[in-house]
Amino acid sequence: MGIMSTTASPQVAPRAKQRPGDIIFSRTSLIAGVLILVILAGVAIFLVGQALPAFGASRANGDIPGTAGDNVWEYVGPLAFGTLWVALIALLIAFPFSIGIGLFISHYANRKFAQVLGYVIDLLAAIPSVVFGLWGIAVLAPAIKPFYDWLSTYLGWIPLFAGPVANPATSVLTAAIVLAIMILPIMTAMNREVFLQTPALHEEAALALGATHWEMIKMAVLPFARPGIISGAMLGLGRALGETMAVAMVLSATPGLVSFALLQGQNPNTIAAAIAQNFPEASGTKISVLIFGGLVLFVISIAANLGARWIVNRRKEFSGAN
Repeated sequence: MGIMSTTASPQVAPRAKQRPGDIIFSRTSLIAGVLILVILAGVAIFLVGQALPAFGASRANGDIPGTAGDNVWEYVGPLAFGTLWVALIALLIAFPFSIGIGLFISHYANRKFAQVLGYVIDLLAAIPSVVFGLWGIAVLAPAIKPFYDWLSTYLGWIPLFAGPVANPATSVLTAAIVLAIMILPIMTAMNREVFLQTPALHEEAALALGATHWEMIKMAVLPFARPGIISGAMLGLGRALGETMAVAMVLSATPGLVSFALLQGQNPNTIAAAIAQNFPEASGTKISVLIFGGLVLFVISIAANLGARWIVNRRKEFSGAN
């Protein structure tokens, strides 16, 4: 009598039937992601193509805007320094305030007051930059001049606070303060939402072990929120790097200057402000020189975001945020 085979054929798990809505959403998301890459590549190609004539520009041929630099590198170099210098100072000013306000809204204030304060912070993001510029030149600069005089008198031995103080106070520090107020809403909003996402079990465990409220925040909330804090800071830095009108209105710029002084009347300009000031009257190769400045700003912004992504990826194993 023959032996019958008892080997069962492997069962294939049935595939879930995709609904039309899922297919549409998946395809739309894919198209949107690809479109972002295409737009970014298109912008890069445009900037590179339009900036190529700038490499042959010289002041002898009348190709350099303004009065600084004999070639495109000598013209754009100080502008790149000024852009980074003003933006970094603004970030240093806004960063601790954004964390403090975010923690106050999420973990200290009562619900009604937290909602009102959150709305006020969010409304700051809706104010046009030209309004901040007008406020900076008409209100902040005259009001802060006595404080600058005090800094120069008692801390003038530090090169950052060396005099003479600008009168009116249209210096790098004033422009950085205006930029700090402009980037504060987006940084605060990001920090607030990340702080609120901290798992309640983490906070309760820290309190159960005897931690104070601040120790609980230091041990549970801040480590969890670190990637979000970095992301918010980079969003604020990106806004500060590209700001145009507020800086152009507040900053008293000297072409071609590289200086770390914060209070003086002669200050380095930024790329965005220089483009806005010179583009209406530019033609020919001068336009290419300004577009090359835009290309440098584009590269700086991409590098800042890639650096932030690298920092977040290094730290993500210590947080549940990713």
